[in-house]
Amino acid sequence: MAESQNCDALKILCIHGYRQNAQSFRQKTGAFRKLIKKKAELVFITAPNQVPPSDTAEDSTEASDEGNGWWFSREDDYFRAQDPTGCCKGYDLSLSTILQAVKEQGPFDGILGFSQGAAMVALVLGEQEKQSEKWFQFAILVAGFKSRSSPHDALYEKKISIPTLHVFGETDKVIQKDMSEDLLQYFEDTVTLQHQGGHFIPAGGQEKKVYLEFLAKVKEQKNASST
Repeated sequence: MAESQNCDALKILCIHGYRQNAQSFRQKTGAFRKLIKKKAELVFITAPNQVPPSDTAEDSTEASDEGNGWWFSREDDYFRAQDPTGCCKGYDLSLSTILQAVKEQGPFDGILGFSQGAAMVALVLGEQEKQSEKWFQFAILVAGFKSRSSPHDALYEKKISIPTLHVFGETDKVIQKDMSEDLLQYFEDTVTLQHQGGHFIPAGGQEKKVYLEFLAKVKEQKNASST
């Protein structure tokens, strides 16, 4: 699911949160999309793992029983970001799905993720560093966190070198602020945006300034590298 934009815009792959999909994430990012619409073309994809119906979810803002996830922290298709585990069921399929999108809908300049999607972005960037690939040149992580699935530990051994913007809420009850702050140590070139709200992508005037400055920075780097 792609947005129609001008040819000079940065192309960004968008990775939704747990119990969401491409369509629901696109709807929830309406205000954010308006802020950056002249600067970025957004492409939304859906995770391959169907989340079973449940009364509780990693993202408490999701009331629907329908949605998808990037991996599970238990073999019975359950996920909770705070739980240490040896399980990452569905991760390999999700990585393949993202790389297939890169192949079929790319090339992309950057990648954006929200909540479990932001954690997945960090893992994909770890794979990028490990494999010396160039799938993405920058990333935006909103309400991100370090995966507590032990099979992922090796993906944090080498710091992520590309520019990243990390956004997190002071009152986020789903992914606590300290979880997002803890993720910062695995990145070299970071910009942080802390807002007073909860578990969502903020889109006020103050946030707009930070988003546009970050996108201008990576756009300048892209132009410099192509000359």
